Amino acid sequence: MPDLIIDGRAISVPKGTMVIEAAERLGIMIPRFCWHKALGAAGACRMCAVKFVDGPVKGLEMSCMTLAADGMVVETFHPEAVAFRRRIIELLMVNHPHDCPVCDEGGHCLLQDETISGNHVQRRYPGRKRTFLDQNLGPFIQHEMNRCIHCYRCARFYQDYCGYRDFGPMQNANRVYFGRFADGPLENPFAGNLADLCPTGTLTDKPARYTSRRWDCERAPSVCLHCSLGCNVTVLSRYRRVARIEARDNEAVNGSFLCDRGRFSAGYEARTDRPRSGVIEGKPVPVLTAEAAATAQLKALAQRHGPESIAVVGGLRSTMETQAALVLAAKAAGWRAPAFFGSRLEQAATKAALAALTPARARSLAELGQADAVLVLGVSPLCDAPMLALALRQASRAGAKIILADPRPVALPLPFVHLPVAPGQLPDVLAVATGAPEDAPTAAQQRLPLSPELWPALEDAAKALAAAKRPVLVFAPGLAAVLPDDDRLALFPVLPAAGSAGAALLAPNDAPGLDELAADVAAGRVKGLVVVETDCFTAAPALAAVFPKLDTLIVLDHLPTPTVAAAQVVLPTTTIFESGGTLAASDGRLQAASPVQSPGEPVARDGRGSHPPRAYDRPLPGTDPAPAAFWLARISQGLGREAPRAPLAERMAAIPALAGIDCARLPAAGLRPAFAGPGPAAAPPTNLAAQASEAGLVVVYDEALFATDALGRYAPLAKAQAPTTPVVWLHADDAASLELADAMAVAVGCGDQSAPATLRLSRAMARGVLVVPRRPEFAGLPPILGPLGLRRR
Repeated sequence: MPDLIIDGRAISVPKGTMVIEAAERLGIMIPRFCWHKALGAAGACRMCAVKFVDGPVKGLEMSCMTLAADGMVVETFHPEAVAFRRRIIELLMVNHPHDCPVCDEGGHCLLQDETISGNHVQRRYPGRKRTFLDQNLGPFIQHEMNRCIHCYRCARFYQDYCGYRDFGPMQNANRVYFGRFADGPLENPFAGNLADLCPTGTLTDKPARYTSRRWDCERAPSVCLHCSLGCNVTVLSRYRRVARIEARDNEAVNGSFLCDRGRFSAGYEARTDRPRSGVIEGKPVPVLTAEAAATAQLKALAQRHGPESIAVVGGLRSTMETQAALVLAAKAAGWRAPAFFGSRLEQAATKAALAALTPARARSLAELGQADAVLVLGVSPLCDAPMLALALRQASRAGAKIILADPRPVALPLPFVHLPVAPGQLPDVLAVATGAPEDAPTAAQQRLPLSPELWPALEDAAKALAAAKRPVLVFAPGLAAVLPDDDRLALFPVLPAAGSAGAALLAPNDAPGLDELAADVAAGRVKGLVVVETDCFTAAPALAAVFPKLDTLIVLDHLPTPTVAAAQVVLPTTTIFESGGTLAASDGRLQAASPVQSPGEPVARDGRGSHPPRAYDRPLPGTDPAPAAFWLARISQGLGREAPRAPLAERMAAIPALAGIDCARLPAAGLRPAFAGPGPAAAPPTNLAAQASEAGLVVVYDEALFATDALGRYAPLAKAQAPTTPVVWLHADDAASLELADAMAVAVGCGDQSAPATLRLSRAMARGVLVVPRRPEFAGLPPILGPLGLRRR
């Protein structure tokens, strides 16, 4: 480890550390523009100049381009270094428009900070300023090219780190222009990070433009709810409305970045039709009246038919506090155990996937980026968990071989091998890829209808995994039952939703599935239903179809879902922005989210565009929503049951890996306990491909980048990015046999259940499969679509 002295203070750093990083470890912030710890050095801005007064390097050098070495003596405030940086600032400001008062970056601008610290106050150059024309880069990023200082952060992130090429530097010398060849939306699903990376106001957050200054906002650390990865975010709220969401640095999870789905899918918390008061039979009532009505109906139902006639549905977008409170409330009242998953098999598979995360095999998202071979099974990274694609990109840049088996047409910004096989054939791919590479898998070849050119690729994948020192398997939970028992192969599961891991950990093993509840309601065994933060019309259409047979339907939610509209009694709940909570990521990491705002109407709506009423004795409008755990405790008390206390702690105490963890004091990076030991038995995946050859097409659901997750469907900006007519995908050979063509208008489904869509064809997908977006209109499709299920419109 090199030992060096910076500003009179000694430090030892690991070999390969840059001097600018060594200074940061001492709390010394050397000025910089182009340097970023995730992007490394570029040496473009020349602002990090320091004086090396002794050691192997002497003179004025750039600290971001100089490796720390033994014997170095560095002075960051040496007069030569200070004078050099002052001249650089003056040159950078020669063409700057000086529009700080109207710039969204004003007050939060690195260029402002360095200009003031360098004591630059007067422009001495008498010539005209260089100017550029701005571009329309789509709905997320505002372009103001005249403010650019040519640090190259944006291009290095966009092209090198992410792998996209539609944005970058053009022209040369003093005329370098960062943009696209023509106006148009940025193709990069991580483009929102440009607003965080840009040290000036050149690239800013367009949806948040002119809404607030950062110092006017309430800020709190939180966790993204739009997939299962648990990316860390910072939420900024202004007058009870989320103004913007930024990436929060966590080296073990999302690093310094965030996908556009997580960044721009807020807004559901401020909808005008959000439930903000109690509702009885469709009419708004005081929230305590609705609570009393819910308690009375549940008590009467239990007296008439017994408490076992009441079932409970939990949500996969809820925090663990809500899920735990639901489990305990159901147990205390004698109701059926809560149903969180579509079926018992799905719940068992998720539990088994988490149980496989032993200390030897569990990997974080950051560790996945350091793998030298990755096998991805049943996961489309950009759709199911976008930041996973960025981690795979970093592994690929370091030389890792990426093999992906999935029935859907998959696009990734990196070189990879795609094996388009049907869902039921994924276990065979896993068996071949993790088996002995020298064996000819003739039996598997008969089961896997791969084209001849793909078999060598699969055999090469097996050899790469066998030779790898850090192989990782990324898998969907349905494959948990067929995981190889090999500690050398690390694991990273991708779960369906942000609350899937928490629900699997907290739910009893005998909890029913939503399909089972639908059958019990249809048979009359269930008379009442309590639904907490889930939409049955999307998650369980069969259950929603039998709602008319229920005597009582009570819903606790903060979204205006069809389930809320169908309820007899509605109790409004808070969002994660208002109550915070604990979440378990797909790698088992527990993380805490803090509340950032109170659950009231946004001030802009309360004042109808002007100042809110100055009647200070009036109650704040829209403050009736409360955490779902609060309403469940109140209902338990009303039923004469002991209200659960510290429900999350009680439920966690029953899980060996979670016992003793204080969720109120989770570290900033989260805590990943070891889920050692065998999990519940999960059934192997059903091979629908063999059935589909005779019966029709296997339906495979796909996530889009925007508006297919439960919260994104109610986020105005995210919903605006979704196509008006959904797109479905079919193999070109299957389309030819059905006499269908590319870009044709089709109807998907049968009878009244059919939905319009646009058909797209691909050869880079499995045959016998129809890929449909996870949208409400397709929620009720059967697993196998018959011959009339896809037809020309």
